[in-house]
This record gives sequence, C-alpha cells and structure tokens, in this order.
Amino acid sequence: MLPTLPKACAALLSIALSFGVALADGPADNQADQVRPVPPPGIEVPPEKIEALNQGLRALDETIQQIRADKSVTPESLAYLPDVEICHKAVRDALRHHEFFKPGEIDFAILLLELGRERAESLRKNQTPWTRQTGFVFRGYRSRIDGSVQPYGLEIPTTYDFESPAASRLDFWFHGRGETLSEVAFLQQRHTGRGGKIKPDNAIVLHPYGRYSNANKFAGEEDLFEALGAAQQDYRIDEDRIFVRGFSMGGAACWQFAVHYADRWAGAQPGAGFSETPDFLKTFQGETLNPTWWEEKLWRWYDATHWVINLTNTSTIAYSGEIDRQKQAADQMVTAAEKEGLELLHLIGPDTAHKLHPETLEEIESRLTSISNQGRRRVPPAVRFVTFTLRYNRMHWVQVDALTEHWEEGRVEAFLQSNSKVAIETKGIEAFSLHFESGTCPLDLLKSPEVELDGQLLEAPRVISDRSWKVYFRKVEGAWKASASPISTDHPLSKTHRLQGPIDDAFTDSFVMVSPDAEGANPSVSQWTKTEQAHAIAHWRKQFRGDARVKNAKDISDEDILQHHLVLWGTPDSNSMIGKLISDLPVNWTNEKITIGAQSFNAAHHTLAFIYPNPRNPERYVVLNSGFTYREYDYLNNARQTSKLPDWAVIDLREPPSSRYPGKIVAAGFFDENWQIKKNPAK
Repeated sequence: MLPTLPKACAALLSIALSFGVALADGPADNQADQVRPVPPPGIEVPPEKIEALNQGLRALDETIQQIRADKSVTPESLAYLPDVEICHKAVRDALRHHEFFKPGEIDFAILLLELGRERAESLRKNQTPWTRQTGFVFRGYRSRIDGSVQPYGLEIPTTYDFESPAASRLDFWFHGRGETLSEVAFLQQRHTGRGGKIKPDNAIVLHPYGRYSNANKFAGEEDLFEALGAAQQDYRIDEDRIFVRGFSMGGAACWQFAVHYADRWAGAQPGAGFSETPDFLKTFQGETLNPTWWEEKLWRWYDATHWVINLTNTSTIAYSGEIDRQKQAADQMVTAAEKEGLELLHLIGPDTAHKLHPETLEEIESRLTSISNQGRRRVPPAVRFVTFTLRYNRMHWVQVDALTEHWEEGRVEAFLQSNSKVAIETKGIEAFSLHFESGTCPLDLLKSPEVELDGQLLEAPRVISDRSWKVYFRKVEGAWKASASPISTDHPLSKTHRLQGPIDDAFTDSFVMVSPDAEGANPSVSQWTKTEQAHAIAHWRKQFRGDARVKNAKDISDEDILQHHLVLWGTPDSNSMIGKLISDLPVNWTNEKITIGAQSFNAAHHTLAFIYPNPRNPERYVVLNSGFTYREYDYLNNARQTSKLPDWAVIDLREPPSSRYPGKIVAAGFFDENWQIKKNPAK
C-alpha cells in the first residue's frame, strides 16, 4: 500500500499515473534535432511466428485473389471484400514495417489471419455473417483517398433488430493518442472490446481508426465520413441522432468535428484533449513557439476556439477531470464561448486526473439521452456560422460561396424573423446562399420574402410549392444582389468548396504521386526531388497508414486527370506533366530561374512547392513537390500536426531537409480568392 500523501502530492501522482504516454511529451520532445521515431521500432518477432504469419498471409492472399476471379461471387458480395482484406493488410504491414509492439499482438495477428480466412470462405458462398453480428465487430472500407483498405470498429447492441425498419442512434468514439496503435493493435481492441469508454443504451458505437495518431485531422477527418458511409450500408442509422464523442486525443478530434460540422450532429461530447495549438503547446508541452506568419494563420484550420460560435448549431457537453492538465482545452473553449455570449456546459469530474469520472459519466449519458430523444434540429430559426475556409462552407440552411479573404474570419448570422422576412448580417463574405430542401422552408408561399441584409433591403425569389427555397446573394460593386440562381463573376477561376488550398487539402481526397520521367538539368534539385518524394511516400504510410498511388509522368492518363489530384514531383524539364502545364500556372520556371510574382530565384538550388487547380481539369488540384506538410518533429505532439506551408512556397535546397521543413523556406504565401499571386503575400 502507498503511504498517505498530502492532497496536493496525491493529486500530482494521480495525474502522472493517469497520463501514461502523455507525460512522454515533455521537454525532450521539444528538441527538433533529436526526434524519436513515431511509430517507434517494434519488438523482435520469433522466427517460428514469422513463418506462421507468412504462411497465413500467403493463404489469405490466395483466397482473396480467388474471390476476385470467381464469377459466382456476386458484385454485392464483392463489396464486402474490404472486411476480409483488412485482416491481410493489418498483418502484412505490421510484419513488413516491424510494427508489432507487444507479444500478444503477434498471437492476435495469427488469429486475425484465420478470421480473415473464415470471412473469405463465407464470402465465396455469397454470405456475410459478420454483418449480422452483435457485440464487438471490426470492419473495413476502401478509401477513395489512396485506395487503401482502412479499419473501423462497431459495437452493435444486443437489442439491435436487423429486421426492423427502425433507425438507431449512433455515437462516434474517437480514440486517444497511441504511438503503437497499428492496425493490428486497433483490430485487437475492436475484436475484444478493449478501449471502449462509453456504453450508451441501445446505441451503435462506431470507432474510427482515424488514420492512426493525428487527432482525426486531414485524412483522419475523412476517415469518419468514409467509415460512416460504409456502416450505413448494413445498419439503419438515424441521422438526427448521431453524436461525436472522444477523450484525450479523441477529445481534440471531437472539438474539431463539433465546430466544423455542428449541424450534422445531435450533440458533441469532447473530453480533455486539446482545442487549439498555441496555448496548449505553451502550457502542456512547455514549448517556445516561433511560427511563421502563414503557419499562425493556418492554425485557424483546426483551432476550435476561433469557431466556437458554431456550437450554437448543436448541443455540446464538455468534460474534464478536475486535476487534469488537459482541462486546459475545455477552459479555452469556455473562455472563447463567453466572448460570443455563449455559456458552454463544462462538467468536471471531482478530484479526477486524465480519465472519465464514473458518476460524471452517468450524468453525461443522462443528458445525451435527453438530447437524443429530441434529435437534431434540421431547420433552426437562427443560424450563426463562422468559417475561415471554404472547405467548411455550410451550416444548416446557410452556405458560404465566396470569402473576402481565406484564413480571415467569414461570418453569417441569419434569422427567420417572420413568415416572410429573413434578417442577415455578414462579415468577410462576398457571396452566400440559402438552401431549404423540399418540405423544409417555413416561409409563406404567397408572399415575396423580404431579406434585410447588412442593412440593405432586398426582395428575394418566392418559395415554391414543394416548400423548397434557394436564393443566392453576391456583392456587386459594393452592393448585395439576390437571384434564384448563382450570380457569376468575370473571373475564370475562384476558390471554391474543396478547391481552396492550402497544400495539405490535396491529401484529403484522391491523389496520385507523379514521378519525374527524365533527368533534370540541375543535379541538386533532382537529388532533392528523389529524396523528398521517397520521404513523402514513406511517411504517408507511417502517418496516414496507406500506400500512396505512384505513377510515372509519361503514364498519366486522361482518367487520372479526371479522377485524382496530381502531385507532381520535379521540374518542367524532368517531369513531362509539369512541362505540359507550366505555361498555365502562375509561375515562370526555366532551368535558370524560378519567378513567382515579383520574386525570382536561382533554379540551380531552389525548387517550388504549391497547389493550384489543374489546368486540364479545374475541379482537381495539381500539387508541386510536396506531400503533407508537417514532419517528424510534429509527430511528437498532436497539437503540432498543423499545416506548415500555405498555397505556395519557394525552398532553398542549400539548407538540407530537417524534422520540421523540406529545406529553407525563403518565400511563401497564399493565392488570392481568384487564384492569383498577391502583390503582398504576407497580407
């Protein structure tokens, strides 16, 4: 038994014991020149276990190939092949990349291959018994981002009726930080039920893998929606009773889903974690921050404090332990909410460190049940919406179509004041629209709606007889105009939803890495290109757990241009795709000089990274010379995992790549709202 300690000392001990891995993020992890690997090296696998695993992999792979070739397996059954393939991929990657971290994972991997074989044999008979299983179930889906198979877990209540048409409540549960959370470890948790923290009555719980350990940001964000879409194929989910929940790193994930997609959830319940980058890293990590001006702007992508007013569009319950250092996250959100006049409910587990307090959790579950009984409000009379990027452009019936400037605040506050009047105030918005689907608009069908917009009175098109209403607004020469259809501009290109940058945005949808097909004129640039492309491919696998599609430039097809963002590596003389597109891009690049805007750089030891609409298909991006932009130093703390480059950057290769940057960034900036170079990039 431990000796009796003074209360303060006991509290500190409780924090230390509860934090576990979190306390590893200490001063040693603030040294960018001494970065430990994430994930860490795995344990040695005994030779006899290696042989057993390889035999199982070969057998399962052979069965998978037979299923693909078997004409008697229906297309409907083939849609469930990812549920089999995830068993193979998880074990293959753990063995290939030395990512077994505990002896029990090795034994589970052998079992996992057998489970995969059992599923495969059922699939050959056009049967999928695991889709009718209650309790703990692991599943897989094929991601559109990189074509990889990704895992997710489900808890199906024993009361779930597979024959009933009734739809069920669903709670997402976002997992905490786990540097050793390989696919094998995740599937082991989901097979055995370990790692679950919540037990809502008669609700399905969906556990996203979230692409490993990134607080469900970037591709991890898309993982939620892809896993949900996969689950909806087999389970009836009530879209008005979906909750987002999580703790620790999962609490950070919950904050960002709550503020960015508030109108999609019945409620949000974040616990601990972090809600923004700068204060968390200063107070929790003890880090001295020296961000570039563009990095500081890009914190606004995932810093939930800037978006807190969006919580008025859902129901939110924050949780913290009383003596948890990560209480800082909810405290920051409470302060930000107070500035907006919003009282944010923050339940606190008494005398509790970094864990869920049982009695407080009971209160949370009771409150969420009450919210679930009411369900999500689909057409609220008031919508308050803040955004800093058109990536997040919709809240209930309000859609932002053009910002005055990306990464500065855009705000719409819209109110249905009567059955014929709408009042709207905006800030930092150039165009927006109101969207009421059939049967949802509460305005009078016989009156022309009056819109009071920033003090200007406008007559809007009438609501039509199915009670749908769409009206578009745009500033034209400083005054608002209204129309029943989008109001065009003279600009051939504009930043739009999902085509607004920065570079990292390209890696949230389908992409192909495009390798050079010739030697470049400048050897140092060619060598850097080979090294950095290899780095991008390897670290996509390590951090986002997929195998990037890679093609040679000469092999890029019209179908590739239609379907994928193209990530082009090299220079105009080494990559034929860059050579074909360069005249349509906002840069002049020869073997001697790179010119972007008013700045020029020696092409012998500089290269260019940027994102831009593909001139061959403006609905997709081209990216030059960059993978996702955070690097090894940022893997050590999830709050660091933010975009490190804006829309474009010039890199001086005389400074070698480091754990923070791909070289020395000598110039960088954002394109304007029409994808043009700004005269003053830092503005």
